[in-house]
Amino acid sequence: MRAAPIVTSAAMALLALAAWTAVQAADEAVKDDKPSKSGPPARPDFKRLREKWMERQKLMRSGQAGKSSDKPATAPPPVDAAAAARVFEGPSATVKTPLDKLVFDRLKELNIAPARSCSDAVFVRRAYLDVIGTLPTPKEAWEFISDNSPDKRQALIDRLLERDEFADYWAMKWGDLLRVKAEFPINLWPNAAQAYYSWIRQAVKSNMPYDRFARELLTQSGSNFRVPAVNFYRAMQDRAPTGTAKTVALTFLGQRADKWPAQRLEGLAAFFTRVSFKSTAEWKEEIVYYDPDKKLEGPAATWRATFPDGRPAILRGDRDPRETFADWLVSDPQFARCMANRAWSWLVGRGIVHESDDFRADNPPSNPELLAYLQQELVRSKYDLKHLLRVILNSQTYQLSSVPASKDPKAEACFAYYPIRRLEAEVLVDALCQITGTTERYSSPIPEPFTYIPENCRSIALPDGSITSSFLELFGKPPRDTGMEMERNNRITAAQRLHLLNSSHVQRKLEQSWKLRAMLASRNTPRESANAVYMTILSRPPTDAEVRTAAWYAESSGLRGQEAAIDLAWALINSSEFLYRH
Repeated sequence: MRAAPIVTSAAMALLALAAWTAVQAADEAVKDDKPSKSGPPARPDFKRLREKWMERQKLMRSGQAGKSSDKPATAPPPVDAAAAARVFEGPSATVKTPLDKLVFDRLKELNIAPARSCSDAVFVRRAYLDVIGTLPTPKEAWEFISDNSPDKRQALIDRLLERDEFADYWAMKWGDLLRVKAEFPINLWPNAAQAYYSWIRQAVKSNMPYDRFARELLTQSGSNFRVPAVNFYRAMQDRAPTGTAKTVALTFLGQRADKWPAQRLEGLAAFFTRVSFKSTAEWKEEIVYYDPDKKLEGPAATWRATFPDGRPAILRGDRDPRETFADWLVSDPQFARCMANRAWSWLVGRGIVHESDDFRADNPPSNPELLAYLQQELVRSKYDLKHLLRVILNSQTYQLSSVPASKDPKAEACFAYYPIRRLEAEVLVDALCQITGTTERYSSPIPEPFTYIPENCRSIALPDGSITSSFLELFGKPPRDTGMEMERNNRITAAQRLHLLNSSHVQRKLEQSWKLRAMLASRNTPRESANAVYMTILSRPPTDAEVRTAAWYAESSGLRGQEAAIDLAWALINSSEFLYRH
C-alpha cells in the first residue's frame, strides 16, 4: 500500500471549502461509526456548520467579509505541489550504516527505488515524536534547523534518549504491552498499578538491560505493592497456567500461543503450575509466590515442562521452575529477535515481521538479514535497548522521506520510505495542549484517591490504563486488556475528523489560548504571524507560498491579525501534516 500524501497547509487558502467538503463526507461516514465504550460519537451540528460556511462564502464573494474589507475578494494563490514536496525531502539517500546496506541491497534486488532523505525540519519533528512522544518547541526546532553541524542529527538523538519524556513515552508503550490497568478485566487495583508503572518507568529511565528486565518480571515473588514486578502474573485475564503461558509467549517471544499445538502449550504452562496467590490483612494486597507443595490436579498433574523449542526441561526440586525457564528464554534467539522487531516497529511504524507479536512460520520477515542484524546488535550490546534505538535512529533508512519514489506495492514492507501514521491519542492531545498552553481532565471508573491526576499531567505519563478521557477514547487509546499491539487503533475516523473540525473542546483550546495570543502579540506582519504559527504547530517555517496564502486569507476574510492567525492555527491542526508522523 502506498503512503497517503501529506496535505500541506498551502491548501489553507480554501479552508472554508475544504472544511465543508470534509463535513459532507463525514456526514455520511459517521452513520457507519459503531458506538465506543463511552457511548456513540456526538453528532456534529451540521445545520449550524452549513449556515456558517455559506455565510462566510457569501461575504467573501461579495468582498464584505470583516468590518474593514469592502474590496472584491481576489483569487487565492495557486498551490505548487512540487514546491510543497520539497518541504519534506532532502538530498538523495545513501548507505551510511551496515543496517542501510541490508535494506538497500534488498530494495535493489526488488528493483525498488528508495525515497530521498528527509529534510531537517521533518527529521527534528519525527525524532521528537518517535523518541519522546513530544513536539519540539519552536526554539528547539529552529535551533536544529539552523544548525550547520554535520553530526547534528546524531547529537539530537543522544539528547532525546536522555530526557525524562523518553522514560514517560516508552513506559507508556511498555504499559500497553504489560497491561498496566487497575480496573476490569485486569484488576490490578490502583496502588498496585501505580507501583507496577513506577517500576517500569524506572527500568526504562535507567536503561535496565532487557534480559534482566524480562528475568525480573518472570521470577520475582512477593507483595504486589512492594515487589512491583510480580504484577506481571496478576495483570492477565487468565491466571491459569495455560493463560500465563500464552501471556509469556506473546510478551517475550512475539508468538500467539493460542495457535500452538496443545502439547507445546502445555509444555510451557508446566513451568507456571505452582505459581500461587494469597491475600494479606492489607486491603487488596496479594502475594505472588512459588509454592513447591502445591497439589496439582487434573491434566496439569501430567504435564512435563518443555521449552518452546521442543527440548525437555530438567527441573530441580529446590529451584523455582520459572528461573529455569528464564535461563532458557534469555539465551534463545527468538527472545532477542522479538525485541529487535518490536523496537524497529515502534520507531519505523511497521515490523520486519508484521504484526510484531505474530511470529509464525507462514508470516516470514520481509528482510531476514535485517532482523538478524538487529538481533545480533541487541545481544552484542548485552541487551542495551538504547544502543539498539541509536542503531536504528542513526540509519539512513530511518531518516528517509515519507514521499515514496516507487509505486511498487512492496515498497512499504521493504522500508523504501518512512511510513506515515497518525499520532497516538496521548501524543496528539499532549501536542494540542502544548501548542495552546491548556490542560486536560482525566478520570477513572475506580473512585480511589490514588487515581486523582492533576490537570497538568501529560497523557503519555498517565500511570494507569484505567485513567482516561473522552478524547483519548475517541482517538484509539488501547484498553490494555490483552497486551496485543493491535489493541491500539491509530486509524483516522470520521468522528475524529469532526471532533477536530467542529468540537467546542478544540475550539476552546484555540480561542482561549493565552499562549498563542501572547506569541502573536509581538508579531506585526502576516509573515511574522505565519512563521510563529507554523513553527509552533508544524515545527518548520512556512514557505513563501504559504505566507502569501495566509496573507490572502487575512485580507479576504477581513479578520484582525490575531484572529486570522488563530484561524490559521485551526487549519494547521486539521492538516495531515500535523496529525501524522511523516
